[in-house]
Amino acid sequence: MKTVMDNETRLALLEQSYKQVEARLDKVEIKIDDLKDQMNAGQKGMIKTVYVTMAAMTTVIISAIGVMLSMS
Repeated sequence: MKTVMDNETRLALLEQSYKQVEARLDKVEIKIDDLKDQMNAGQKGMIKTVYVTMAAMTTVIISAIGVMLSMS
């Protein structure tokens, strides 16, 4: 009878441990999803910055060509 209770106790402890691990994994998954969202937002901001910089450089180049043509 003692062996049966020991097995039941072990099973209960394993079940409790499993639930704790599952809860921790849920928290990790949520944090990973948050990090993914933050990375995507950061990449979108960087892409906008690159576009604005490219537009400004293009404007400067076109203006320089216009000034050079008007001087000749």
